[in-house]
Amino acid sequence: MPPARKNFENILARVNFPLYTVQMLTNRHVIVGGGGGSSKTGVANGFEIFELSHDGKKFVAEEVTRHETGASVVMNCSTYSDIKHSYLVAGQESHCQFYNVNSVLVSEEEEIENIGNNHSEIRQRKPRAKEKTDNNRNIRKKLKFIINPSDCIQTDFNGPEPLSRVARISPNGKLLATGGTDGDVRLWKFPNLQPAAVLKAHKKEVDDLDFSHYGNYLISVAKDGQAVLWDCVKGKEIRKLTWKQPEGSKYLYKRCRFGIVEGEDKKCALYMLANPTGLAKKQKSYLQQWLPEEGVIKRGAEFDEAFLH
Repeated sequence: MPPARKNFENILARVNFPLYTVQMLTNRHVIVGGGGGSSKTGVANGFEIFELSHDGKKFVAEEVTRHETGASVVMNCSTYSDIKHSYLVAGQESHCQFYNVNSVLVSEEEEIENIGNNHSEIRQRKPRAKEKTDNNRNIRKKLKFIINPSDCIQTDFNGPEPLSRVARISPNGKLLATGGTDGDVRLWKFPNLQPAAVLKAHKKEVDDLDFSHYGNYLISVAKDGQAVLWDCVKGKEIRKLTWKQPEGSKYLYKRCRFGIVEGEDKKCALYMLANPTGLAKKQKSYLQQWLPEEGVIKRGAEFDEAFLH
């Protein structure tokens, strides 16, 4: 049976490097990161920022900024913005790189290159004729971004091949959590990146982390099969989240995200994806909603992971 044809009609944008991470930078700008690594393949490493809009028929994405990161591939990232500043942190091999993100309004006719450092570039497409001016001769403006690298911290210490697997900034912008192949979760004061705590969390590499919007919760999941709820202010474990798995099977949590319980003010819910492994790979995956304070599953749904590819 021939393979099913992929439908590319709904593709927003294409990038010319392997894609590893996607985050929202503003409510209408998405940042993607990845790259070809340190090998000399000719594939660049870095970020691209796209502006999302709607042309009346469909959503479109236009590249507004590209930033290359030299020989360091971007494996993961997290963003944070307040009234005055925007920040970006990125897992780049054994380290987490901190970036300041500045925005600037430029006209469609301008071209600004190499602002801030040798790897930062703002690309401008040439305006269409009807976009150059309006009846009042006002030039069309676009919001562009300048990504400037700042501090860099080592966040994984796993022997000869350390790798930073995940970085997450807390919703209030006061903490950064990082996890890597050594299994430890490290907490850092943000944005000065001073060490706050080292949580001896897992025996194998960390797959995902997330902070709650309310309370002081941090969740970590790893390849040792554990999902651990932490008090991120005290740096202490609250509980391990366990469930009765189908007989004869083994599941690993791959992703975790906090949300809010519908209809209940300031009560958090936790959503996790659990995938079967080993002999159980033909079984269904699960999307679960947990009540982390009680340590119980409120509801769950089965799905076939094949449909996600």
